[in-house]
Amino acid sequence: MVIKIIHEREICIGCGACAMVCPKHWVMNSDGKADLKKGDDKNKMAHIGGNDDVYELELNDKDIDNNDEAEKSCPVLCIHVKKE
Repeated sequence: MVIKIIHEREICIGCGACAMVCPKHWVMNSDGKADLKKGDDKNKMAHIGGNDDVYELELNDKDIDNNDEAEKSCPVLCIHVKKE
């Protein structure tokens, strides 16, 4: 199963909950917003849509870690975990 993590960075308010619950995939940037980490070379991250502030990271289901918790902890719902 492929897991897609989608981050709508433009609406991030920088609460830091994602970085607290899933530091393997999330880090706080100096601009006060969260960044989705690329991970290792076998993970694929890309901009999606027409907006440069929307990122997608593909993971194996074994690498999902706490991204479900990161999604649930986001107060502005800018993190989406899709299982395909």
